[in-house]
Amino acid sequence: MQKADYIIKADYLITMEGDLPVISGGAVAVQDDCIVSVGTFDEVSDTFSSDNILGGKNRAVFPGLINTHTHAAMVYFRGLADDLPLMEWLEKHIWPAEFKWLTAEFVDDAIELACLEMLKAGVTTYADMYLYQGVAAKKVDQIGMRGLICSGVIDFPWRDYAQSADDYFIKAEEYIKNWKGKELITTGIAPHATFTCSPDNYIRAKELADKYDVHLHTHLAETQFEVAHCREKFGKTPVEHLDSIGFLSEKVSAAHCVWLTDKDVEILADRKVGVSHCVESNLKLASGFAPVPELLKAGVKVGLGTDGAASNNDLSILGEMSTASKLHKAVAKDATVVDSRTALLMATRNGAEIIGLGNKVGSIKVGKKADLVIADLNKPHLAPIYDIYSHISYSLHPSDIETVMVNGKILIEDRKPTTLNEDEVLSKAKSWQMKIKE
Repeated sequence: MQKADYIIKADYLITMEGDLPVISGGAVAVQDDCIVSVGTFDEVSDTFSSDNILGGKNRAVFPGLINTHTHAAMVYFRGLADDLPLMEWLEKHIWPAEFKWLTAEFVDDAIELACLEMLKAGVTTYADMYLYQGVAAKKVDQIGMRGLICSGVIDFPWRDYAQSADDYFIKAEEYIKNWKGKELITTGIAPHATFTCSPDNYIRAKELADKYDVHLHTHLAETQFEVAHCREKFGKTPVEHLDSIGFLSEKVSAAHCVWLTDKDVEILADRKVGVSHCVESNLKLASGFAPVPELLKAGVKVGLGTDGAASNNDLSILGEMSTASKLHKAVAKDATVVDSRTALLMATRNGAEIIGLGNKVGSIKVGKKADLVIADLNKPHLAPIYDIYSHISYSLHPSDIETVMVNGKILIEDRKPTTLNEDEVLSKAKSWQMKIKE
């Protein structure tokens, strides 16, 4: 009999492997940072024993959720400027606020709140695009969460952070050198969008990513303004433009992808670009509806993202699952599209694959990292249970998340964080609120 650090048991074990079976009376054994056994409780306990048995009756276990696009530190701008069109929201409110307040100290504090919110909602990995990413990576690593942390690039100067494009690339390269190869932090570079980054800077970003074999992340075809700007300047859609300069590949994840032509969809499929669907942000900013059923049909991998909390206004992938599934049924006038299994697939395995972490996380499989979520199903809004996928995609709340494990370590236990002081995190948020408000 082998000893495991933990055995996690549940009425419903959702592995997200293969054709997405559910193991009734399932169990997962965890040793160090890895999953070492998956099956029924009897099968797992035939080989492994543990002094730490988690989960049990009225529980579901599933892979940690993946937030494939956010700007985590923007959580301190939650609710700052609501109910506005995107460009007015961005240019008249968010950019001025960021230009005034965005510092290393701001990011260091704000990341704590963002990670706390995501972990308590079952998100174990997030993909981020922002500045001061060395600061963010250090904080995420200390907390014990997993992140694809991408260093942002734009054409124009930003306070004392960058006086020219050269400065963004110098900082991005320094960050990548310092953090590449770490267990919890995956590095990347993030040219912002086609209307804020020149073709030369997109090419330069790709060259830097190729040099260090890291991920690329960008906003793409989010608004009609962006498409019109790109057509006027380059005579192409944003997707065609980035393809024409050789930027697109399987190492690219593109956020939003709302305004796509049929040709754009074909290009994304051919280049194996992953798409981060940020449905609630797109709805709130009235950006439109990404053609997710068409993307999936074409073979494009689609994950779910929240965007920043300034435009969502939360960081819950559970909410994105429910909204995405229901929205696309209504838009397509077809209740079968983006079903509950597809929604959870987008939130787990697909999400991990499009940000380059599919070999580590996204499903429950022997050899993968132990990034796991235990949900309490003994709730009025979760009874009765006929289809566990339906419940997770349409009914589960962040408050139902009981335990969250990342890399074999428990970060949420009995709904409370183990590596963060929640009262202190909320107190810091209140202090920043008062500064920004004044």
